[in-house]
Amino acid sequence: MSLQDIEFPRDSAGALRNEPVQARSTARLTALLDAAAAVVHDIGYERLTTAMVAERAGASIGTVYRYFPDRIAVLQALAARNLSRVLIQVSDEILDEKHGDWLSALNSALGLIVEAFRSEPGFRGLRVGDVLDIRPSPQERTFTSIVSDRLLDSLIARFGFADGPEVRFVFETAIEVSDSLATRAFARNAEGDEAFLVAGRELVYGMLVKQFGEVEITH
Repeated sequence: MSLQDIEFPRDSAGALRNEPVQARSTARLTALLDAAAAVVHDIGYERLTTAMVAERAGASIGTVYRYFPDRIAVLQALAARNLSRVLIQVSDEILDEKHGDWLSALNSALGLIVEAFRSEPGFRGLRVGDVLDIRPSPQERTFTSIVSDRLLDSLIARFGFADGPEVRFVFETAIEVSDSLATRAFARNAEGDEAFLVAGRELVYGMLVKQFGEVEITH
């Protein structure tokens, strides 16, 4: 995935100051975001500063400010990258024909998000950006809601389920539950507390079975 594929926030605080147009600039921006992710992984997003990003990337502070007006913009861009990666991965997974039923497809897609908690630097704390309390909000919908829609759109495309406001609401509620329990699973355990992860899968199935039908669960 290239930096051009990332849908960066368009509010004044979060937009890039300079969009990368050459490979060299894209590589520099990637290095800055990788550095920010490493800092978030080490100390959390609350304590991140632009100076830390510059130091970790081996760049000047001026290079950071060339792309980002402040630390919040760095975090928004990193969250946008997380979101873009999640959207691509979960859609591809659900559409994979190896999955014979909706539960297998959805569990595998949600499993990719769990793996991001486990192995993607900075994802555990920042996730897709809803933890950032930006006011006024740059958009009406949450980023988790966007993930929910991508998951459901992919399930509908793959398995032919009916769409509608009720289905959308129930599904988004289930995804919010899954996200909350995944967050709790990794709050004090870098590998994820399996009890919370299992509970998340079971609750999601219980909430969605009326919409999509029963599936034989194998362990």
